[in-house]
Amino acid sequence: MILMKRKYFHFRAVYMIALSVALTLIVNAQVWKPDANIERRVDSLLALMTLEEKIGQLNQMDARWDPEQRRNVITPEQGELLKKGLIGSYLNIIGAEVTKDFQRVAVEESRLGIPLIFGYDVIHGYRTIFPIPLGTASSWNPIAIESAARIAATEATTAGLHWTFAPMVDIARDPRWGRVAEGAGEDVYLGSEIAKAAVRGFQGKIFSDLTTIAACAKHYAAYGGALAGRDYNIVDISERTLRETYLPPFKAAVDAGVMTLMSAFNEISGVPATANNFIMTDVLRNEWGFNGFVVSDHSAVMELLHHGVATDTAEAAVKALSAGVDMEMVTGFYLKKIAGAVKSGKIQVSVIDESVRRVLRVKFALGLFENPYRNCDPSRESKEILTQKSRAFARELAGQSIVLLKNEGNILPLKKDMKTLAVIGPLADNTMDPLGSWSAQGRAEDVVSVLQGFKSGVSSSTKILYSKGCEIATSDTSSFAEAERIASQSDAVVLVVGENRDMSGEAASRSMIDLPGVQHDLIKRIHATGKPVVLVLMNGRPLTIPWEAEHVPAILETWYLGVEAGNAIADVLFGTVNPSGKLPVTFPRNVGQVPLYYDFKNTGRPPSQEKYTSKYLDVPNTPQFAFGHGLSYTKFEYSKLTLNKKTMKRNEPLIVTAQVKNVGTRAGTEVVQLYIRDLVGSVTRPMKQLKRFARIDLKSGESKTVEFTLLPEDLMMYDIDMKRIVEPGKFKVFVGTSSVDVIETEFEVGR
Repeated sequence: MILMKRKYFHFRAVYMIALSVALTLIVNAQVWKPDANIERRVDSLLALMTLEEKIGQLNQMDARWDPEQRRNVITPEQGELLKKGLIGSYLNIIGAEVTKDFQRVAVEESRLGIPLIFGYDVIHGYRTIFPIPLGTASSWNPIAIESAARIAATEATTAGLHWTFAPMVDIARDPRWGRVAEGAGEDVYLGSEIAKAAVRGFQGKIFSDLTTIAACAKHYAAYGGALAGRDYNIVDISERTLRETYLPPFKAAVDAGVMTLMSAFNEISGVPATANNFIMTDVLRNEWGFNGFVVSDHSAVMELLHHGVATDTAEAAVKALSAGVDMEMVTGFYLKKIAGAVKSGKIQVSVIDESVRRVLRVKFALGLFENPYRNCDPSRESKEILTQKSRAFARELAGQSIVLLKNEGNILPLKKDMKTLAVIGPLADNTMDPLGSWSAQGRAEDVVSVLQGFKSGVSSSTKILYSKGCEIATSDTSSFAEAERIASQSDAVVLVVGENRDMSGEAASRSMIDLPGVQHDLIKRIHATGKPVVLVLMNGRPLTIPWEAEHVPAILETWYLGVEAGNAIADVLFGTVNPSGKLPVTFPRNVGQVPLYYDFKNTGRPPSQEKYTSKYLDVPNTPQFAFGHGLSYTKFEYSKLTLNKKTMKRNEPLIVTAQVKNVGTRAGTEVVQLYIRDLVGSVTRPMKQLKRFARIDLKSGESKTVEFTLLPEDLMMYDIDMKRIVEPGKFKVFVGTSSVDVIETEFEVGR
């Protein structure tokens, strides 16, 4: 043991000197690029490793939870693996002291002392829980999203973590799929901008900084295209759709310097993502130049057996590793089977070496060789979690994430000094569901409920009456009478309804996406009282609410807003905050329209009143609420859409300007959206594509000229030969307040 420790400390001293030089070269770097010094150190370490130790670096394990100690513990079996250097990473181990215990065994008792990397699902906050990603996407504010990720990284690193399995950048166009809650919605450009922001926020500017956490873009790739919206289902798409719709946010994350990716559960046109050489090697490494490592999703290597592409565990391991999945999560097939596969000639050591290089490269960049205990300080853990500053920012971001869907008769904002307000609904006094799915270490006791927020938001003279009305997902109507009674006694009613948090997220697909239980019946009963009704939706996906959209005068989409949910909703309902959120997803009228998204392609028989055209007999083709929709307590008017030229060359930019005026009586924030349409191409093109957006603040009566620069790459497409080019021809450009409420003009790209 003494000899092993001496080897470790000598080894570590050499690497600390080299690493300090290397790290100075990546300070303030936004994009992670290979560093020659780190590469030399990686190669030197690799030369010292046995085959068994190499495979160990590709093995991620989950530790046993001890309910009596209320912490993860090292089992004797795992202790032996750690001492042999056969575990490269752990997931779901949190806490400065606990991670230090595991790390100590890895670096002080193994032969080479290679540190562990600890990963955890920090999706929308660690302890300070922000709105779910679909919610923050509604802010259309990448700067704020980056700041939220920075706070999450700061908190997570105090608990010994180095790596988060976020952001999820899957494009999702089927609201039946529960994991729509975890991403940025349906649009490629918005999703790409948010992917870059999240990566920047998690990873910071200096990778070795104590508050940096390695990001992981997931799920690579096309997981959001699951057939029928059923989680884990197959994805059957063309290469064109893969490249145009599902891959761009991953490319954006790679360009932003993301250190890791996670392979998806699904297959893509017959080939499971976790064994897909085309996306893992041809595209990710060879085309995009990705230098980090890929981790499988939980048990995804094992699931190659269920997909029917591997006959046994050894074949599954070989297929995944050969395709480019560097680290296996949980199932241990690599650890048990790869060495034997090398001996039988089924996989070359060079393939293993390349995967080990990728894993070690990330560990060096994070400074783990320099300081393996970098995030194991309990005093820091107690100081930097759930601070007042973090809560204040969570409240601000939650307010920006709320979308005002409808405000007939300007019923909102409500008066703070009204005499009596009825607050009704199963989510009104709820402190668990506002956390949403994948809420890390978020706790119900940290959450401000809607009822609590209202009590703080109204004047002391306002009387608030409360009734739960019903449960979220039962058929019990016994509390309807009480809800009707307090509604009839009030000046206005706020109904807080939606899904519980377990109804969206992983393994939470729904075939029907209307309000569950008897909530719809409750709404109709309260509406029948004749009182002004405000509907507050709390959910993780678009819902079908055709009756409510027609009859309820005011509707707010709030998603799951996190710890400051109640305060943020009160801020908007009582006018302290003017809503500015815009939908990142389309709301269908009914589930029969699904999938429904804004950037559809035209058909040979476009919808019209003619019989033999593309339409339904029983519902319009149009959505209930369109992508980009979101109202304000003021009104914005668009005019003077101009271009700096009517004909542009294929290698030069185009300047687009438009004037936006606040013609209402309140100051407000508008999200100005720019779309384009390629009118004729060698292949069919979408009717609209988002290419730019900007948040602007306008006082009442104020006008601003908004300027956008379109670059040639914004006009690129995959032509009939699958070459990415700018084709000559006419384009339309649209600027407006949503994907449907726009002004337009034309330009031409010359040959």
